[in-house]
Amino acid sequence: MSSARPIASSPGGAQGKGGGKEKTRPSKRPHLRSSVKITDRIPYGAEDGTTGGIVEPAPPVALRDVFRRFWPYTRGGRRWLVVILAFVVLGPAVDAAEIWLFKIVIDDMLVPRNLHLLLPIALAYLAFTFFAGTLAFADEVTSTWVSERFLLALRSDLFRHVEGLSLGFFERRRLGDVLSRVTGDVDAVETFLLSGIVNAIAQVMRLGIFLGVLFYLRWELTVLALVIAPLFWWTARRFSRRVKAAARERRRRSGSVSAVTEEALGNIVLVQAYNRQRWEHGRFERENLGRFRAAMTSARIGAVYATVIDVIELAGALLVMGLGTWELTQGRLTLGGLMVFLTLLSRLYSPIRGISGLSNTFYSASAAAERIIELLDQRPQVVQATTPRELGHARGEIRFDDISFRYPGTTRPALSRVSFSVAPGETLALVGASGAGKSTVAKLLLRFYDPDHGAVRLDGHDLRDLRLDDLRNNVAVLLQETLVFHGTVRDNIAYGRPDASEDDIIAAAHAADAHGFISQLPEGYDTVVGQRGRLLSGGQRQRLAIARAMIRNAPLLILDEPTTGLDAESGRRILEPLRLLMSGRTTILISHNLLTVRDATLIVLLEDGRIADHGTHDQLVSRSASYARLYRLHGPGDPPMAEVLR
Repeated sequence: MSSARPIASSPGGAQGKGGGKEKTRPSKRPHLRSSVKITDRIPYGAEDGTTGGIVEPAPPVALRDVFRRFWPYTRGGRRWLVVILAFVVLGPAVDAAEIWLFKIVIDDMLVPRNLHLLLPIALAYLAFTFFAGTLAFADEVTSTWVSERFLLALRSDLFRHVEGLSLGFFERRRLGDVLSRVTGDVDAVETFLLSGIVNAIAQVMRLGIFLGVLFYLRWELTVLALVIAPLFWWTARRFSRRVKAAARERRRRSGSVSAVTEEALGNIVLVQAYNRQRWEHGRFERENLGRFRAAMTSARIGAVYATVIDVIELAGALLVMGLGTWELTQGRLTLGGLMVFLTLLSRLYSPIRGISGLSNTFYSASAAAERIIELLDQRPQVVQATTPRELGHARGEIRFDDISFRYPGTTRPALSRVSFSVAPGETLALVGASGAGKSTVAKLLLRFYDPDHGAVRLDGHDLRDLRLDDLRNNVAVLLQETLVFHGTVRDNIAYGRPDASEDDIIAAAHAADAHGFISQLPEGYDTVVGQRGRLLSGGQRQRLAIARAMIRNAPLLILDEPTTGLDAESGRRILEPLRLLMSGRTTILISHNLLTVRDATLIVLLEDGRIADHGTHDQLVSRSASYARLYRLHGPGDPPMAEVLR
């Protein structure tokens, strides 16, 4: 009997480590005219487009916690914040000086009709304008550099984090929503942490400088002007909660729109083949309508807030204007002083208004920050040991010891008390109906998941004790869905080993029987194969995937339904490349087509996650009714695809 054999199940298997669930810690719009009755075609989610949706809202986070989480990403650009703050101080100082010149123009030149001051005043205005322009240029360049460095660091770290999450996260999440968070939501975080903070400091500095000049001109008028200042803060506080709620809904709906778009366009072949364009458009419009309504709610709140603030500002200006006119008639204030005071007052209310509204700006930006924090708080189910064992080049001995596993969020076990072993260089075939648990074995072997009970071992080592990089460097995979990147043929083959030479790439293509069709492509190995390799046939994509696995030269090989979706000719064409690929490697061959596994060293029949029987092909045909029934489904007269194992 071969060493590739099932192991008797025992009640006391090794307890799984690392299992468990993922841990979580106003604009103009064109007129929308809807001809789609949403409730007729959307069988799930909110019918009115205002609540519900396909993306759940992120948990709320306090503003101070948002600041604490993202402030470390400013490292490297903080010293330039001092330079930006210097610009913040100089800018309003120049504005105040230009306004003061206006007083001189009225009191010292226009009223006394002294035109001798025209040239020096004109030169002064020119100098201030040039200096202000230089400041604006330096401020814009420096601020952009600091903010873009922040975005680069945060977006890169977020992408790295998402890439490291377990497969289960991507199986449960909408990819479009994740993309929306990595792109648009990150920009809003920068608004919260850098642009918003710098803007707050700038408003405070402008307020201080303008107040100083106003007090110098006429302190009584200044005190009167400040009487209404508390109304700005009271109004902002009253509106802040509504602003935050509207911003959260708008961000969530943006993620939903991205999710629907990515899903529909990513499967456009299926959509068009089944004439489901109108149905998909209904889904898209439902989420767009929800975003539209959230945006309109936000716009209405913003418009009302702006109107109330304008009324408060006007009331203050009228009070000052009335008292200032009285002061002018009494000779205690010059005409130029009154005009400059009113001008400075308009500039004063702007920073007061800005400071009072900063909370609304921060609340709006924090809605995006909450979505980023939720993503960053996700933890992978599979974690590497604190002190992992170095594996090096594996011999290829695989052993499943009493494995039980259930996918997170499900109640039905995917595998239950499964045990088998495969010696180096041998082939184990896993067969059974769809849903029997065959692909789950591959996912556990790649450590996409950890078992709930028992242990998966490679060369005698529990996979949970090994470095993840070492484990996966020893495995080559040929998946049921042939995955090809948008890039050149060369790039796709070298994806299996990035340091491969040109000769290695060509040799792998020859071995995979791919060199012939590659040579006939317009640019040969430099031909771009299109998104997901759609410019190639199914058989060509599969041979490209075989070449990618060939060049990896790993001791372990997982073949997950390698002939699924191929016609008879394409299936025969890849038999010889598959035979070369499997030669000398420990192979796990997953298939429901028994004609592809007849000559495997050991065949394991899975039913409902359990081992129903095991043995060679002849043994199982003679003693297992289930295996014999599956074998008859394909018919003994079908093409002899078992040649792949000879």
